[in-house]
Amino acid sequence: MSHFSLARMHPAADRIRLAAANGFAGIGMWVEQYRQLEADGVAPGGLRDLLDEHGVCLAEIEVVPGLGADGEGAARAADIESVAWRMADEFGCRYMQVIGPAGTDPEAAGRAFGALCDRAGAHGLVVGLEFLPFTDIVSVHDARRIVEAADRPNGGICVDIWHHERGARDLDAIAALPGELVRAIQMSDGPLVPDESDYYTDCLANRRAPGDGEFDVAGFVEAIRSAGATVPWSLEVCSATGWADPDTHVARIAAGMRAFL
Repeated sequence: MSHFSLARMHPAADRIRLAAANGFAGIGMWVEQYRQLEADGVAPGGLRDLLDEHGVCLAEIEVVPGLGADGEGAARAADIESVAWRMADEFGCRYMQVIGPAGTDPEAAGRAFGALCDRAGAHGLVVGLEFLPFTDIVSVHDARRIVEAADRPNGGICVDIWHHERGARDLDAIAALPGELVRAIQMSDGPLVPDESDYYTDCLANRRAPGDGEFDVAGFVEAIRSAGATVPWSLEVCSATGWADPDTHVARIAAGMRAFL
């Protein structure tokens, strides 16, 4: 259960409870919530106790901007990286999410992403670059160019169905990805016509459980499988409506995804 399936600062104890109650093996966590848990004296020890109590792991770390400290993210990204390394070292996290912007120099973007992968690898992490139509990494094609330029064994792409459907909608390009380049899969559903005209606002508030919208979820699942990807399936269902009733929301997104799988 990716972090943003619940509100940004939804209580960690309840986040873990809901994940366990609905059969999720792990959760993602936004670095800013982890930073707050450290400030409150809950992390790392109290957070570890909660995870152990419910049999849930801390799997994913969200989110390093601008391809990291050597890219467009600069000082802000360096600060976020420092929190991410603490999380990875304490909890053995599998995956770290990275976003743009990438900037105007493709070679520099590849170098920055590669250097970030090297730093992450020292903490046992694989890294996924997410394409987002509201950044300059618009499509899977853009993300693939950067990842292949970096050419790191722990680097790859985060394939999010929302940004695929609302972007290029190129299932052939998803299916053509080498399986080892798919480092994360993020699932949701939604209407074909956006609820709100602003892309950023819409994607953070109006996602649906798989099966509750009009996306080609089945086709996307088939494309991912045909690519040979073997990574975990994550649910990232950002929903202001769902956040108001988290118990129902988390149960519904889990059931919806299982139906497609």
